[in-house]
Amino acid sequence: MDKYEQVIELAKRRGFLWNSFELYGGTAGFYDYGPLGSTLKRRIEQIWRETYVVQEGFMEIEAPTIGIEEVFVASGHVGGFSDPLCECKKCGEAFRADHLIDKIVDCADTLHVKELDKVISENNVRCPECEGELGESYEFNLMFKTNIGPGTGRQGYMRPETAQGMFVDFLRLARFYREKLPFGATQIGKSYRNEISPRQGVIRLREFTQAEAEIFIDPNDKKHNNFSRFADTVVNLYSEEAQHKGVIEKMTLGEAVEKGTIAHEFLAYQIGLTNHFLQRIGITADKLRFRQHQKDEMAHYAIDCWDAEIETDRFDWVEVVGIADRTDYDLKAHAAVSKTELSIYREYSEPKMITRFVVKPDMGKLGPLFKGKAKAVADALKALSQAELEQEYVTVTVDGEEVTVPGNIVEFAEETVKISGENVIPHVIEPSYGIDRIFYSTMEHAFEEEIVSGREEAEDEEAEARIVLRFKKEVAPVQVAILPLLTREELINPARNIEAQLKQKGLLVSYDDSGTIGRRYRRNDEIGTPYSITIDYDTLEDNTVTIRDRDSMKQVRAPIDGIADLVYEMIYMNRDFGSAGKAL
Repeated sequence: MDKYEQVIELAKRRGFLWNSFELYGGTAGFYDYGPLGSTLKRRIEQIWRETYVVQEGFMEIEAPTIGIEEVFVASGHVGGFSDPLCECKKCGEAFRADHLIDKIVDCADTLHVKELDKVISENNVRCPECEGELGESYEFNLMFKTNIGPGTGRQGYMRPETAQGMFVDFLRLARFYREKLPFGATQIGKSYRNEISPRQGVIRLREFTQAEAEIFIDPNDKKHNNFSRFADTVVNLYSEEAQHKGVIEKMTLGEAVEKGTIAHEFLAYQIGLTNHFLQRIGITADKLRFRQHQKDEMAHYAIDCWDAEIETDRFDWVEVVGIADRTDYDLKAHAAVSKTELSIYREYSEPKMITRFVVKPDMGKLGPLFKGKAKAVADALKALSQAELEQEYVTVTVDGEEVTVPGNIVEFAEETVKISGENVIPHVIEPSYGIDRIFYSTMEHAFEEEIVSGREEAEDEEAEARIVLRFKKEVAPVQVAILPLLTREELINPARNIEAQLKQKGLLVSYDDSGTIGRRYRRNDEIGTPYSITIDYDTLEDNTVTIRDRDSMKQVRAPIDGIADLVYEMIYMNRDFGSAGKAL
């Protein structure tokens, strides 16, 4: 049993993850989060919110998970959001063609379908399920299609990412932030991709949670005013150059910007912020790297793009965050389809005198001639050069139709004017987090099986195996366990009072009075509870309790008075466990 199987077995047994629709046999690509899984996931999301919303000031929005077709035409998803699909001629099973050959060739995901078919044929690749012959590959669009409204309705899609809602709301967001760059918006929510053959558990899902920020910045100024926060942070960089060498480079983010390895400060700051967040929730530093997209895999519109990758036991390096400078591509694309200018007016520090070519169509004459199309005709005329306008009749194209305009109703000239500012289309920096992959990675990095000498149950002193999830304290789905030594009323009452105090402090508390105290300790080790508080008969005498530390298994005796503040400080303020009370 490898670590993935151990983690998933524990996750299912202890209520972190369950296969969806188990009652009906289940289906690939869907998981239910159980009571502890939902809580752990929410803790990760809440720390993400603290990082981006509270500290960075990028307010959160919530857009529909269903989008109208025009949104995804503009984003390019309708025309180009697909994976190469290959079906077995014998059993009919479907596979991603590039995944079938990713051990045969490098960068299989960059090959076209004909190139994939050639590699499959030359290497006699067969169906992994039945050894049957594979059919020709073709592009399969990954979006779930739906209709909005009764009957045929309006064409819609389940969103494949959360980003588009923030681009569509750009003008509203710009007004909210008083049109002062940089500004950003965040969104956490469900996205949907009809994956061809999801066979990697929670690593590849058809319904998954994303946490994304879209940060709009000045295209001419990509410095970050707080870059010093991360300039000296050493990260594991797997740059394009390093990938050719086959080595991971340790480098400060300041050095990476100075050398040109990372395009600019703003992008490097986001890499630093991602590094900080992932380690804060429990990702091991030496199993975290940032891999730069190579030229043949980088989107044509991106200046630079890096993936945060986490090393896992079964799946090797898994991408969990994408951090990209998307330039002005998204805003221009939505502006073109919506026919709405998506820009910000930026005022100059001092007004400028400029000479410009101005076209002034006579709207009083254009109106009667072209009626409803008059404005579109005028806009088309304004885009022409002086040579094109110096004709007896001027031809323009409006909505795919050629229109002829008498030249004498269009005036044009060069004029010198004073301008106070200009309209700017911001560039977009996008950190995009896959919460489900981060959730699994957090569990795997926390998982440990060890042999401990002596059980904590007095009747058995033999060595035993202990499974423990060493979650960071602020991430753990249960932060404190309340354990009355026996189910006697005289112990239950003070135990319940302590439970109430801790809950009032906002801590995640569980009450457990089932089984021996040693077994209860082990149960809480398995779910990652940092501290357990035992109420015994000494409590009734001296008003103290035993606090046990999950990682060291050490115990101290501490007074009940002030215990909520004490535990809160150990979880959130790095108070040392040894200072919590008298060692036992």
